[in-house]
Amino acid sequence: MLPRIQENRYNVLMFANKKVIVVMPAYNAEKTIRKTYDEVMAQGIVDLVVIVDDASKDGTVEVASKLPHAVVHTHPQNRGYGANQKTCYKLALEDGADIVIMVHPDYQYTPLLIPAMASMIANELYHCVLGSRILGGHALAGNMPIYKYASNRFLTMAENILTGAKLSEYHTGYRAFSRELLERLPLDGNSDDFVFDNQMLAQILWFGYTIAEVSCPTKYFPEASSINFGRSTKYGFGCLWTGLKFRLAKMNLIKSPLFPNNRCVKSPTSPVRPG
Repeated sequence: MLPRIQENRYNVLMFANKKVIVVMPAYNAEKTIRKTYDEVMAQGIVDLVVIVDDASKDGTVEVASKLPHAVVHTHPQNRGYGANQKTCYKLALEDGADIVIMVHPDYQYTPLLIPAMASMIANELYHCVLGSRILGGHALAGNMPIYKYASNRFLTMAENILTGAKLSEYHTGYRAFSRELLERLPLDGNSDDFVFDNQMLAQILWFGYTIAEVSCPTKYFPEASSINFGRSTKYGFGCLWTGLKFRLAKMNLIKSPLFPNNRCVKSPTSPVRPG
């Protein structure tokens, strides 16, 4: 168990007899984390918010530590976005989560979709639900930069070809998961960097789970988190390499710890395997 800075008492709401925990992988989110948190809790179904700070250089921890119904954890050194998520999911499961929803604390994704995403999992329709910026045409309307939109569309097309899935995008940071799914995925072996997101979705498809998507409006503004061109390029190649490894592993041409052989799934939704 990692050390905790603060743990507030909270009431267990048990949405549809499921404990809902929102995780926030935080880095330099001092200006937006309170607004994001307030909207998360306003949905009335979240039992607890787990905030993991990845050695921010601003007052993120100070602001987060004053939030009720939240626990705050810190990495003493910056370990990366993927490592932050690993800690988020580990701690959420330790706190008894049945449904885990990742919401970025930069307020780029609206928390208003939390009830819809949680209900799709609570009713055992899906084990993973994504908030897609592409469905409904919200990306450009929300001021997504043209180059990001173009790269998103190209990478998504390539990944759908390699995995056999039909997702509208692989690159959203707004995600909901069931406990069963998080316990099944070999996340510890994934990257500590941004490509962790992509590897995780590829693993979900590998294990035969169906990924649902809901249309999600998004906002781009100065305080919203972003990665520079160099890291974006590295991320793009990492996504393509993940998709290629998925395809080669499925063809039994390579073995990869990302995609183990034991793919048998027991799921109430009778998941459809990618083509």
